[in-house]
Amino acid sequence: MHLLGIYTIWILFHATLCNYSEDQCSWRGSGLSQQQGSVEQISLHCSEGTLDWLYPKGALRLTLSPRLPSVAVGPGGGAGGGSGLITACVKPSEHFHGAQLYLERDGVLELLVGDRPESSPPPRVRCFNRQPGEKVALFMQATPHQDISRRIASFRYELRGDWTARLSLDSNQISTVEACRPCNDTEILMAVCTSDFVVRGNIRTVEEDENLRAAVIKVSAAKVFRQKYALFIGNGRMAARGEIRTLLQCGVKPGPGSFLFTGRVHFGEAWLGCAPRYKDFLQAYTTAKAAQQIPCELPVD
Repeated sequence: MHLLGIYTIWILFHATLCNYSEDQCSWRGSGLSQQQGSVEQISLHCSEGTLDWLYPKGALRLTLSPRLPSVAVGPGGGAGGGSGLITACVKPSEHFHGAQLYLERDGVLELLVGDRPESSPPPRVRCFNRQPGEKVALFMQATPHQDISRRIASFRYELRGDWTARLSLDSNQISTVEACRPCNDTEILMAVCTSDFVVRGNIRTVEEDENLRAAVIKVSAAKVFRQKYALFIGNGRMAARGEIRTLLQCGVKPGPGSFLFTGRVHFGEAWLGCAPRYKDFLQAYTTAKAAQQIPCELPVD
């Protein structure tokens, strides 16, 4: 059945095959159990999770209603004003086949991920914003195949409040100037308080990941102030080491000097937020502390 036909059926009849995962974060199901022409309704309530649709047939409609923290994230990883804006990103699996993924916004469908030949490159991460009060959902339509035994449409999702352009993985939708500009002192100090990782370290090498269109910064960490996940790992004899990604367009190059790296974790990988030279951060931090204007304290040298 044509996409518009199935979508019209959903609008008229609100197909009722509801499915909630046990943890309300992820869903796994099979199209073999769906009725012909049905749209299965799925509702998830976490800020991150996965969806695995085996043997796609019919369609799925996924609503995401995350219970996000009240602290918003502003430019450079700092706290924002709590505008209610939510940014969502979906990362299709390397073997995404058998369906097309659409963004449904106010009744209009926009293609995010299409079905593709097995020999084609992996699909890229796609991101979109949801304004306060706006109704959005993800709509997945199975594509006809005679043999669906090897078809699996799978993706991971992440949602955050007030995610900024510099933290987005979908570089088709962001301004390179905004994503690559240096943070000001206020943004740096807020990033120290709100980032998923805060690390003082040196750049060992910078490599290119053409698939992600990203630069991979290999860091030797002199001090790990904070990390939400085990991103920088070492032992007593060797400094902790880890990798941080940033947009390829930013032109990061290896060089001498110590930096304060801050940023967010996206799909298990560290992505760069603010990264001033450590001496510049220390000067801004010392000045703000003397004026009693630091948003949080850091055990600096």
